[in-house]
Amino acid sequence: LFVGDLDKVVNLLLSLSGRLARVENALSALGPHAASEDKVALREKQRLLAAQLEDAKELREHVGRREEAVGAMVARYLPPEQLQDYRHFVKMKSALTAEQRELDEKIKLGQEQLRCLRESLGQAPTSC
Repeated sequence: LFVGDLDKVVNLLLSLSGRLARVENALSALGPHAASEDKVALREKQRLLAAQLEDAKELREHVGRREEAVGAMVARYLPPEQLQDYRHFVKMKSALTAEQRELDEKIKLGQEQLRCLRESLGQAPTSC
């Protein structure tokens, strides 16, 4: 049960950190003549995302403590070899989830870049 929770928390952390990075990039890309309401809106979004990211980190700690409690209970019932397999599975599940998310983001970026390149080579102008 908690492995699914762990996936959700890892995905939440990755999503929030990605969104926060995009907002911070947008803030730094604003020129000195950008509208003040744009800056205020982005700073507010940055503040909210940073707070949500902190909440998600606390949630991850809670899930980690629960993971330890479940692991201790599982250790009572599994032989050492199966326990080692179980611990490896739990560890790798989070790592693979994070890696999958990163690869999905790279694919989206590549598709966006390809779309912009195609459009710049002769099709209608876009917002690339």
